[in-house]
Amino acid sequence: MITFDGVTKRFPGGMTAVDDLDLEVPEGQVVVFVGPSGCGKTTTLRMVNRMIEPTDGRISIAGDDIMAVSAPALRRGIGYVIQQIGLFPHRTIGENIATVPQLLGWDGQRTTDRVQELADVVGLPDDVLDRYPHQLSGGQRQRVGVARALAVDPPVMLMDEPFGAVDPIVRSRLQDEFLRLQDDVRKTILFVTHDIDEAIKMGDRIAIFSEGGVLEQYDTPENILAEPANDFVSDFLGSERGLKRLALIPASNVEAEAGPVVSRDDRLDSAAETARRYGTDWVVVLDTDGGVVGWIAADQLAGDGTVADLSPRPFRVLVRADDSLRAALNAMVISHTGVAVRVSDDSRYEGVLTRAALTGELK
Repeated sequence: MITFDGVTKRFPGGMTAVDDLDLEVPEGQVVVFVGPSGCGKTTTLRMVNRMIEPTDGRISIAGDDIMAVSAPALRRGIGYVIQQIGLFPHRTIGENIATVPQLLGWDGQRTTDRVQELADVVGLPDDVLDRYPHQLSGGQRQRVGVARALAVDPPVMLMDEPFGAVDPIVRSRLQDEFLRLQDDVRKTILFVTHDIDEAIKMGDRIAIFSEGGVLEQYDTPENILAEPANDFVSDFLGSERGLKRLALIPASNVEAEAGPVVSRDDRLDSAAETARRYGTDWVVVLDTDGGVVGWIAADQLAGDGTVADLSPRPFRVLVRADDSLRAALNAMVISHTGVAVRVSDDSRYEGVLTRAALTGELK
């Protein structure tokens, strides 16, 4: 969808912001530009809608050279979201979302319908449309910015640190909402961030730049984390590269072990034997439907009676197949058992995940 062919940007005085960039952005994917300050990621983004003109090289969208069309016409066909959002303070939220349709001469009813549709898509209540930007929270204003960028259904969106101005909790929610939205709209998106964790979460592919606009590596998050191209990329990823990889791998990739499972009706001596057989000092207690009740320490499994006579302790976190292995590791760390219990979507027990299994997945 977007091609950079030998693109260079030199500013007056000789400073090179982007250096001979060759890059292809597949249609319908999110490509994240990331790197230290001064690496040219925002300059690269803004050359796509000609807010900055390239010095050399060619940028094309769907095969068409961006220099062959006027800059205003080009920009009306590209969604653009920035960190400060850039809403017009004197216009209502509905009027802000309608900006580009009005510039393109859409009739009133078509514009109104589109504004309402987009408000629903990004999760804005109806009563927000008649308010002004200063009356909204930061998260709501950011949603308006995304809705405005989608107004005329552009094939390409540019997002320059779009969630950087909100607090971490809202930021995480906006990221999740945007990924959900992208599953539906499948836009081709260039996304700039300085946060490698955000890049890994948001990107189908990541372009890592070094100072002077040099592209150091361009690949999927999984491949970059598994095989950094050089020391610069490795240092930029940080010392917790293994944990970052775990965040990309679903728990379903690891085969769950059966584990020491007992039922409420089992006798205590039988439950103790189960723990000994598996070499654990605990057992998992299931109900008659296969649901997880909790766990019991092996030293409690003494005397006459059944497991039903005891009070199992609940697992703080249960893991599902589509949760990440990083979530599984978290469950292991906070559990006295040292394992993660995986359950199905209907909460039936599937087995336990161990640290050894997680380590093996990273080899």
